[in-house]
Amino acid sequence: MFASSAFDAPPLARQAFSFSKARIASDLEPVVFLPGLLCDQALWRPQIEALADRVAPMVADLTLDDDIRAMARRALAAAPPRFSLAALSMGGYVALEIMRLSPERVTRLALIDTSASPDSPQRADRRRAGLALLGRGRFLGVTTPLMEELVHASKTSGPVAESLKAMAARVGGAAFLRQQTAILNRPDARDVLSTIRVPTLIAVGDSDRITPLPVAHLMHRAIPGAQLYVFENCGHLPVLEQPDETTQLLRAWLDEPRGAFLGAGDWAS
Repeated sequence: MFASSAFDAPPLARQAFSFSKARIASDLEPVVFLPGLLCDQALWRPQIEALADRVAPMVADLTLDDDIRAMARRALAAAPPRFSLAALSMGGYVALEIMRLSPERVTRLALIDTSASPDSPQRADRRRAGLALLGRGRFLGVTTPLMEELVHASKTSGPVAESLKAMAARVGGAAFLRQQTAILNRPDARDVLSTIRVPTLIAVGDSDRITPLPVAHLMHRAIPGAQLYVFENCGHLPVLEQPDETTQLLRAWLDEPRGAFLGAGDWAS
């Protein structure tokens, strides 16, 4: 299912989950948006507002399960029969599982600052340490060291940082525990990449420290006809850090005829 009022979501986000058959039948394109770790539906608010003339949005609630496949199945159960899929970070892990489970339902794919590979041993150890801390009842939200990993140095304070902290507070410790467990145990999705047969956009911030440019290059090379776009002066969260540029990129992705990406080159900026 998709997000409930238990999140105390902003009004636009609540609207994003009420996806009627009447809207599916209109000229608007059904798009399922998948948030990242410690993010809720507000993550995609700038894009949903700016693309209101183009998309009928749904934002999946990825806080309810401790398994990536379960997240994917929950999203699929609530999604329309066919839809475009845009995903950020942890949402990308779920998107690739959707491409494994039901590729015929996805019409186009955008993978933003994410990875198809499992965690490195070092990152897995850090996640386990965080889970142990959380198990002792200490949920710290987005700490200063985490903020410095998530966003470009120019965005570690100010509106972007405050938005991240607010989302983390709404998501809370219990959901964070489930999400981190799911990420830690996620399947290796590299085998899925070569099977993808829909127009695919790979985008990444040039200063992303969590899923850096080489990770994006791996996916770009493996997915037939995929396009690559690089955000300049941007960290792991271009949706928040560069919202207007992200919107323009997604509009171009949506406006391309289906199949137009196949055999195309890079968009790298």
